[in-house]
Amino acid sequence: MAGDDVVRNKQVILKNYVTGGLPKESDMEVRESSILLKLPEGTRDAILLKNLYLSCDPYMRNRMKKAETSSYVDSFQTGSPIIGYGVAKVLDSTHPDFKNGDLVWGITGWEEYSLIIAPDRLFKIQHTDVPLSYYTGLLGMAGMTAYAGFYEVCSPKKGEYVYISAASGAVGQLVGQFAKLLGCYVVGSAGSKEKVELLKNKFGFDAAFNYKEEPDLDAALKRYFPDGIDIYFENVGGKMLDAVLLNMRIHGRIAACGMISQYNNEQPEAVHNLMHIVAKRVRMEGFLVGDFYHLYPKFLEMVIPCIKEGKITYVEDIAEGLESAPAALIGLFTGRNVGKQLVVLSHD
Repeated sequence: MAGDDVVRNKQVILKNYVTGGLPKESDMEVRESSILLKLPEGTRDAILLKNLYLSCDPYMRNRMKKAETSSYVDSFQTGSPIIGYGVAKVLDSTHPDFKNGDLVWGITGWEEYSLIIAPDRLFKIQHTDVPLSYYTGLLGMAGMTAYAGFYEVCSPKKGEYVYISAASGAVGQLVGQFAKLLGCYVVGSAGSKEKVELLKNKFGFDAAFNYKEEPDLDAALKRYFPDGIDIYFENVGGKMLDAVLLNMRIHGRIAACGMISQYNNEQPEAVHNLMHIVAKRVRMEGFLVGDFYHLYPKFLEMVIPCIKEGKITYVEDIAEGLESAPAALIGLFTGRNVGKQLVVLSHD
């Protein structure tokens, strides 16, 4: 195919904003447009990408809502391609930091090809001796989220008691393994027997439980943490956070990464046990991964050797083709995925 050919470009479009309840596949559609496989004459500081992998992430649900002043992410534009994290190959570039053939990860479009002007949220991939798909998760945003939330926000110490909700997801599975590498006692919760087995047998958690089978979350946490919790990595919110607050130890830390149980609620669920933050001198801190990307080189120095030495493992849930992307994204909110959910568009 000649480099200046105009080719079809399949795209996932957000048709309408989703206010309350679960998003549906019908809120999105796959359309075809066309794109010139060469940057337009005179375009400066731009790159043309061929997208290889797309990442499905829970925060994208908030971008499907109409913009609110209190939101930490901008809304998607209806009628336009969804944007999110992905892995791509540079086909053409007028940007000094990128050249043709470079592999990158970061923010791109949910489409086969993307034209990115001023690519300030793209990272050049230096380590290609690990699976490229890892840059949608383990070596990308999810990995950095786990690293920053655990090491920077939680200030962990060897031997501490660590609890992780949504522990088999893209971030949780890594937090647990980081905690085990440090010598902590680690318990995770997930929503199926299969996921609980993964936590114990593949990721090396000390214990795990299915929260759907626990009528009393407070009792469940007391069973696994009779002496209390030092660190809680918060991915769920709602009733789970309420139960955790009853079981935190004095000077415990909570890293608020996300609250997936609340994303589809029209009204947020009340949390009743906040007084325990005062009585137990608990520090609860929300964080955004974008504040920590300056640590990415330090993160790679730690994680790449751990991958090669088999000290860290990672589970991916792979959907094939752009047409499968809407269902893959929605599946995050019903717990359908096992591990990091990603979509493969191309292997080259």
